[in-house]
Amino acid sequence: MNRLKKLTALLSVGMLAVTAVPYAVISPDTAISANAVDDNNDDWLHAEGSRLYDMNGNEVWLTGANWFGLNCIEYSPHYLYAGDIDDMLSEVADRGINVIRFPVSTELLLSWKNGTPFQISSGGMQAVYNPPEDQSDGNGGVVKAGTYGNLNKDFVEADGKTLITSDKGFDIILQKCKDYGIKAFIDIHSPHADNSGHNYNLWYGKETKSGTMVTTEIWQDTLVWLAEKYKDNDTLLGYDLKNEPHGKGQEGDKAAKWDGSTDENNWAYAATNCADAILDVNPNALIFIEGVEQSLSGAMAGDYWGIEDRQHNSPYIGAWWGGNFRGAREYPITPKHGTSQIVYSPHDYGPSVYAQTWFDKDFTTQTLLDDYWYETWAYLNAEEIAPLLIGEWGGHMDGKENQKWMELLRDYMIENHINHTFWCLNTNSGDTGGLWANISCGQQRGSTQITWEENKYALMEKSLWQTQKTGKYIGLDHQKALGNNGTGLSLNEFYAEYASTEGSNLDGGTIVENGKPVESDKKETTTTANAGDKTTTTTTTATTSEKPSDEILYGDADESGEVNINDCVLIMQSIANPDRYHLTENGQKNADAIDTGDGVTNSDALAVQYIESRTISPSDFPMTSAELDKLGQ
Repeated sequence: MNRLKKLTALLSVGMLAVTAVPYAVISPDTAISANAVDDNNDDWLHAEGSRLYDMNGNEVWLTGANWFGLNCIEYSPHYLYAGDIDDMLSEVADRGINVIRFPVSTELLLSWKNGTPFQISSGGMQAVYNPPEDQSDGNGGVVKAGTYGNLNKDFVEADGKTLITSDKGFDIILQKCKDYGIKAFIDIHSPHADNSGHNYNLWYGKETKSGTMVTTEIWQDTLVWLAEKYKDNDTLLGYDLKNEPHGKGQEGDKAAKWDGSTDENNWAYAATNCADAILDVNPNALIFIEGVEQSLSGAMAGDYWGIEDRQHNSPYIGAWWGGNFRGAREYPITPKHGTSQIVYSPHDYGPSVYAQTWFDKDFTTQTLLDDYWYETWAYLNAEEIAPLLIGEWGGHMDGKENQKWMELLRDYMIENHINHTFWCLNTNSGDTGGLWANISCGQQRGSTQITWEENKYALMEKSLWQTQKTGKYIGLDHQKALGNNGTGLSLNEFYAEYASTEGSNLDGGTIVENGKPVESDKKETTTTANAGDKTTTTTTTATTSEKPSDEILYGDADESGEVNINDCVLIMQSIANPDRYHLTENGQKNADAIDTGDGVTNSDALAVQYIESRTISPSDFPMTSAELDKLGQ
C-alpha cells in the first residue's frame, strides 16, 4: 500500500488540550468482547490523505445506508409504524451495514435546542406497552406488563401508549445503534420539517411552522448545540452539514455556489465557518460536506454567477444536486482546526433518476470518469486531497442502464476505498425505492418481518466492509461486534484476528499486519552463492527498518518507528489522563522533542503537527520552544 499524504493544516494548541480527553489507545493486551457495549468513547475517526483511520491508526471503511423520516413531519425514522426498532436495527446490523445516515431538519433541532421538542407523530411510529405495569386479572392472577403489546416500548410514556418527544426518541435510537454495533451521523436535509424539504436550495431562508425564519446563524447554532450535546457519544460520528445545496447559476443569490467570496449563498464559506464552530465544541467529529449543483465553466471572459444561461457555450457546468466539487480545487474547505475531520460527500445517481448527458452512450467506468466523475468529485480521492463518502447512491433494479451504473459505481468505490451510505433503507423513496420491500409486525417485539429487495441488497452487499474469505462484516466500534448473529466483527476483532490472515475487501483486497497496512515495498529476495561444492541460499525481507528500543526518535511517542498524527494523539492523551494513557520510558524520551528535559507538554504535541504538515521533519528535533513559536508566525 502506498504511503499516504499527511495532514496539511495545523491544529491550534487550544484544540490539542481538548482533543486529548476522549481518545483512547487500545493496547495489544486489551481483552476483546464481541458482546460488550463500548463505552470508552474511543471510536472517533480522523482523515489522513484520502482515507479514514481510527485512533490506533487502523484504516476504517464506512459502508452504510440512509434511513430517512426524522426530517419529515413524523419526527421519526419511517417504517417504525410497521416494525419494532430493535428488530429492524438488529437485522440491519446482521446484514453488514456499519453506519446509518439519519436525515433531520434544522427546524427539528431548533425545537430541541429551545426546550420545546416536537412529539413523535402517531403516524410515524406504532409504540405500545400494555398494560404498562403488572395488574390483577380479576381471578387472583396477574397480567404481566406488556402482555397485550410490547412494540417500540421505549418510545412510550409511563401510561404505555403516549409517545415521547422526538429528542428523547433520538437518544433512544442512538443507544440502540450502539447496542447493535452501528455508528451514525446526521444530515441536515432541509431547513424546515417537510417530507419534500430536500427540494429547497439552501440551508437558510425558509420559515418553520411556528413562523421562525431559519437563518444561517440558526442553522449553525443548532448544529453546534447538537455537537456539544453528543460530544462524548462516539456513536454519533459526525455531521453532514446540508443535504444537496443546489440551484442553477442564473438564480443568483437564490442558488448555492462555491467560490472565494463571503456571500451568504457561498456554500464553501458557510460550510467552513460551520465546521470550525462544531470542531470548537467537538474536535473529534467528522464533518461531511456536500457539493453544489453548478459551477462556472469559464467558457467566456466576464461570465459571473447569476448571468443568464446560454444555449451554447454555457457559463455553467452542471452536476447532481450536492455532487459538484469543481470549486474545491481552488477553494478547498480548510477550517482553522485543520482538515483532519473533513470528508467530502457527493451524491451520485443513475439514469433512472434523471437522464444526464454522460449516460448518452454505452457508458463505462472510464467514460463516466472522463465525462463526469473525475473532475466533479473523484479527483479528491484519486489525488489524496481528502476522503470521500458518497452520501447517496442507489436506484431501481431495472436490469438495464441504471443497474449497470450502480454496479460500476459500486466497483469503483470498492477499488478506491470510497466510503458510502446507500439510498436508502426505506421503501418509500419514489425516485429509487429502498432495500426493504415490505415490513409488517404484530404487537410484540420479535414479530417484525422485513422483506428485503434481495437483488438490490445483493448488488449493494458486495460494497460492505467484510473479510475476504469468511465474509464477516466489520463494524466501526472497537469492542461491540456488528450485529448479534455472529456474522459481524468489532474493529478490535478484525485487526487482532482477521486482518493479517484474510484481510478485507477494502481497496479490492488487503492484508494488514500488526494493525498497520503492509507496505507495498516489502518483498522477499533470494540470493544463491556457490563456493566450491557448497551452495548457500539466503532469503532476506526488505521492510521499514525498526530503531532499537533505546534509540531516540523525537516525536515518536508510540514507538512505531514513524512520527505521525497517532503520536500527537497519544501525547495529548498522556497529558490529559496520565493514569490511563501512559507512555513508556522510551516513549517519553521520544515525545520530549521541545525544550528537552522539561517533560512532555502540549508543545511536543504541536510540534508533531508541524511534522504532519511537512513544515519541519523529525531531523529538525530537538528544538526549543522559541524555535517552535517562530514556526507559527
